[in-house]
Amino acid sequence: MVSSNIDRVIWIVLDSVGMGAMPDSADFGDVGVNTIGNVSKAVGGLKLPNMEALGLGNIDGMEGIKRVVAPKGCFARLAEASKGKDTTTGHWEMGGIVSREPFPTYPEGFPKEIIEAFEKATGRKVIGNKPASGTVILEELGEEHIKTGKVIVYTSGDSVFQIAAHEDIVPLEELYNMCRAARDILVEEHAVARVIARPFTGKAGSFTRTANRRDFSLLPPHDTILDKLKKSGYNVMAVGKIEDIFSGQGITEAVHTKDNMDGVNKTLDYMKENKKGLIFTNLVDFDMKWGHRNDYKAYGKGLEDFDARLPKIINAMKDSDILFITADHGCDPTTPGTDHTREYVPFLAYGKNLKENVNLGTRTSFADIGQTVAEIFATEKVENGESFFKEIVK
Repeated sequence: MVSSNIDRVIWIVLDSVGMGAMPDSADFGDVGVNTIGNVSKAVGGLKLPNMEALGLGNIDGMEGIKRVVAPKGCFARLAEASKGKDTTTGHWEMGGIVSREPFPTYPEGFPKEIIEAFEKATGRKVIGNKPASGTVILEELGEEHIKTGKVIVYTSGDSVFQIAAHEDIVPLEELYNMCRAARDILVEEHAVARVIARPFTGKAGSFTRTANRRDFSLLPPHDTILDKLKKSGYNVMAVGKIEDIFSGQGITEAVHTKDNMDGVNKTLDYMKENKKGLIFTNLVDFDMKWGHRNDYKAYGKGLEDFDARLPKIINAMKDSDILFITADHGCDPTTPGTDHTREYVPFLAYGKNLKENVNLGTRTSFADIGQTVAEIFATEKVENGESFFKEIVK
C-alpha cells in the first residue's frame, strides 16, 4: 500500500546538469567545474523561470540562477557518494547502489587480449582503440571504416567500450550483437560500466550519429528502488536510456527516445496512462550532444527549452503525483576537456501533496532519492541513502 496520498512519481534526470565542484573533484581531474554556473556565465545568463519558481536558484551553492522569495518546490544539492562521475554510477546511486570502487577506465586504449577476443567473436577488425571524442573520431576514421568494414572502437574518460559503425556498412542488429559480444568479454577486472553502440550515417565531412544508440550496461550488483517497486506490484516506466542503464532490471515497460523533446513527449504520454508507480526519464542531449562537444551555447538553449516545457508537465500532473528533477553528474562544456565532470547535482521536488519552500540542504548521497521513493510507496528500503520524505510531505 502507498504510505501517502501519492501514487505516482515522475522522476526526470537532466543528464550531466551538474552544479559545481565537489570537495574531491580535483582527484578526478576537475578543477573549477560548474556545469550550470559556467554555462550561465558563458551565455550571459539563463532564462529558466519555471525551474527558478520551484527553487533552482535557491539551492545551496547554486551559481548563475536567480533566487526567488518563495519557491513553490522543495530543493537540495546532492553529493555523489560513489567513486565515479559517469552515467551508470550516478543512476545506480540514485537507485540505492553506492559504488565504492570505480569502474575500470582505459586512457591508453584496451589491452591487446581484449581487442583480439572482440575481433574473433565478431569477425570484424578494429581501428581506433583509444580515448576520443565521438564526433572527432568519426572525422578521423569514418572514411577508413567505410572503405574497409573495420569497426571503430574507442573509449573516453569514463568506463565505456564504444563501437562506432556506419548504418550502411554494419546493420544495426549486427552492431548490437557486437556490443553483446563485447559485454560478454568485458568481465572481472575489465568489467566496464557500459558498452555503447554508436551508429552513424552520412559521408566524410558530414557524418552524423543517429538516435539508434544503445547502451549495454553491467547488471546492477543488488536490487535498486526499481526492483523494489516492481516486486511490490508497481509500474516502472522507463523513458530514454534508463532501460539500458539498469539492464532492464526492475522495469515493467520502456520506450527509447530521439532527443530531449521526444523524451518530454514520451513522459507526457506515460502520464496520460494514469498507472501507479514510477515514470523514470533520462534526457540525454545535455550530455551526449552538448556537454561532450563543449557546445555551451546549445547546452544553455537546451536548458531553456526544457524549462519552457516544464509547465506542460506540471499541468498534466494529478493531485496524487509528485515530480522530481535532478541530474547524474556534470559535463561542463566550458572546460578544455570533453569528459564528464565530478560535481554536485541539483534536486527539485514539486506536487500538491508536498510542502513549498523546503531547503533540504546538501545531501550526502544521490541514494537519498531512491530511499525517499521507497518510503513514498512503502516498499523495502534500498541499501543506501536517507529518506527526506517526512521533510517534504504536507
